[in-house]
Order: sequence, then structure tokens, then C-alpha cells
Amino acid sequence: MGGSRKAGLGFILITLFLDILGIGVVVPVLPRLVASFVGDDPVLGSRLVGYLSATYSLMQFAFAPLLGSLSDRFGRRPVLLVSLVGSTVGYAMLALAPSISWFFAGRVVAGICGASIGAASAYIADISPPEKRAQNFGLIGMAFGLGFIAGPTMGGMLGHSNLRWPFALAAALSLANALYGLLVLPESLPAALRRPFSLARSNPFATLKELFRHKVVLGLAASLFFVALAQRGLESVWVLYTMHRYDWSMRQTGFSLAYVGLSAAAVQGGLVRRVIPAWGERRAMLVGLVVAIAIFPLYGLATQGWMLYALLTVGSLGGLIEPSAQGLLSRAVPADEQGMLQGGLSSLRSITSTLGPLLATSLFSYFISPAAPLEVPGASFFAGAGLLMIALLVALWTFAKAPVARAHAPVLASEPGRSEG
Repeated sequence: MGGSRKAGLGFILITLFLDILGIGVVVPVLPRLVASFVGDDPVLGSRLVGYLSATYSLMQFAFAPLLGSLSDRFGRRPVLLVSLVGSTVGYAMLALAPSISWFFAGRVVAGICGASIGAASAYIADISPPEKRAQNFGLIGMAFGLGFIAGPTMGGMLGHSNLRWPFALAAALSLANALYGLLVLPESLPAALRRPFSLARSNPFATLKELFRHKVVLGLAASLFFVALAQRGLESVWVLYTMHRYDWSMRQTGFSLAYVGLSAAAVQGGLVRRVIPAWGERRAMLVGLVVAIAIFPLYGLATQGWMLYALLTVGSLGGLIEPSAQGLLSRAVPADEQGMLQGGLSSLRSITSTLGPLLATSLFSYFISPAAPLEVPGASFFAGAGLLMIALLVALWTFAKAPVARAHAPVLASEPGRSEG
């Protein structure tokens, strides 16, 4: 059993790595390939990139609970393998797309199949003993980080030769992983533990109601909502902005995105573990918000492309926000509500991943168009700073009006280095 558990965990981590690598590979290339369908019109191309990003995220939001329920009924293995085959089809459609409508169809398929992250997480929970569960879930972050470092770099280099190659690579990787899983992946959910399929549990809006049951949860979730809107907006216009303002090539945008992944990994893997215990969750979250508010406008004001690397280095401190908020949220609800809390937060992230790109690309496309009274390529970053300011105000209000309950996970006053800030 130990060997099958190790094989299963290894497969899941490879699957998650390839999933984010497949996403990262296409990021530097997508704007240029989309623009080629609309006569290289930067305004229309920017809007279409936003619509495509929103389509993918909307499909994930809608289908993640459904795939989770199907995996509870039929097992994790068939859901994961079918999803990988579906992802292969989705990426192949993008690689061969003769028109923009094919592109949207490909993103629909890829988004639906990319929602299998819930089944992958459930697989890890199935095979992990309680004392190793947190450690194994931590490996998910590592797999995602490595995938986003490698993906944009590979995409930028391949796309420099042929805009279609990154999509073909993503399809090949998904197919290879599906065949590998067919050979080595054992089922993790015994038949005795499976439960009937439920439409109620497949409703993507059902989990959101859990965020309204506690004042501090609602306040911090609202703050994270505005943070995520700003972050998803930045991610969706980064390639468009650097292409338009600094005339960056696909290689340059790919390297910059890989640097984002490295910086995030350094903060998430090292700094978070030191800073949060020393400062406390509240202070760390507020510092992250203040830094992000200061850095976002500077992205839009930077006159030279090299300046962005310095800003990204400092801006990576914004990575303190979410883990600090997660720590506070986990102590605000009892142990038997943690799963519902995480489900609600996951749904919230999916919503921001749909709305954020639409907002940011609409602002970008308008303020580089002849219709704008003034050309402001960095308008999305300025708007992001405004969203972050709202997040800071909501967090301050929440800390003042709804102190985090200590009953569920007490913090002793004598415990060194801990402070509520």
C-alpha cells in the first residue's frame, strides 16, 4: 500500500505541475496569437484576451464542484484521467485553431477539465495519513510554483519560433501524463466510502454562503476579494502592457513571468515562515497590503522595462497577504467548518479570476485606444491600487469591529514571537 500511495502522490504532483506549466507556457504567446486573428489590432486583441481568460476561469468555477461530486461517486482516478484527456483536446484545439471562435471553444474545454484540481486535492487527502496531510498539501504549492517558473520561460522561447508550438507542447504533456496515469495511478477512494451523486453539492454558489456566517470571515473574505481582483488584473495585462509599452519580445515577457514565480516562491517558501510568526497575522497582512498599494502604481509609471524587475522584487512582499488572512480565517471558525470555509474561498477566487481579467483588459484596451482622452497604458495598475486600498480599509474595519476569535486555536500570551499586530 505504501508503494501505491507514493506512486499516487507522485502522479498527482506531476499532474498539478504539468497543469500550471501548460497554463504558463501559453501566457506569453496568447496575446500575439489572438492579435493575429484580428489584424494585429491591439485594442480588440486586448479585449479578446480578457474574454478568453474570463471564459477559462468561469468554466473552472462552474465545473469544479461537479467534478468533485463525480469523484466522490465514481472515484478520483477516472475523473482525473478523463480530465487530462480533455485538457489534451482543449490544448490541441488551441494549437490548430483556424479562427477565434475555435479559441473560445478550446478555452471552454480546457477550463472544464482544469477544474479537476478539486479531485486532485481529494486524492491527496485520501492517501495521506492525518499527520502528513499538511505536509503533502504543501507540496501542491511547490508543484504550482515550479510549473509557473518553467512554463512562461518555455512558452517564450518556443513561441519565438512558432506561435503554435507552446499549445502543441501543452497538449503533448497532458496526453503523456494521461497515459502515465493509466499505467501507474491506483484508485484512492474505496467503494465503501463513495457516496451518491448530488446536484446540491455540485452547485458552485452553495459554498459561498459559508462566508456570511461569521463577521470576521465575511470581512477578511471581502478584503481578499479586492486583493484577488487587483492581482488577477495585473496577471491578465502584464504581457499586453510590456509588449505595448516596452516592446518586449515573448522571451522577455516569459523571463519576467518566471521571475514572478521565483519571487513568489521565495516569499511563500521562506519569508512567510519567518515573518508571520514574528509579526503576527494582522501586522503581516497590513504590511503586505501597504507594499502592494505602493508598488502597483509604480508598475504603470515605470519608464524603462528593467525597472519592473526591481518593483517585482519589492512587490513580492504582497505575498504575505493571503497566508496571513488564511491563518486568521482558520482561527475564526471551528475545526468542523474548515472544509466549507476553504470551499467558499475557492469559489470566491474563481469569481475574481473571471471578473479581474475583464476589468483590467477593458481598462487597458480603452486607454490605449484613440477614443481615450489620454493614453494611459498603466490604467489597470492604477485601478488595482484603488482596489487594494479598499481591501486595506475593509481589513482595518474588520480588525476593529470583529476581533478574530481565539477559542478555536488559542494563542498564548507567553508564546514567543506571536502578536496580533
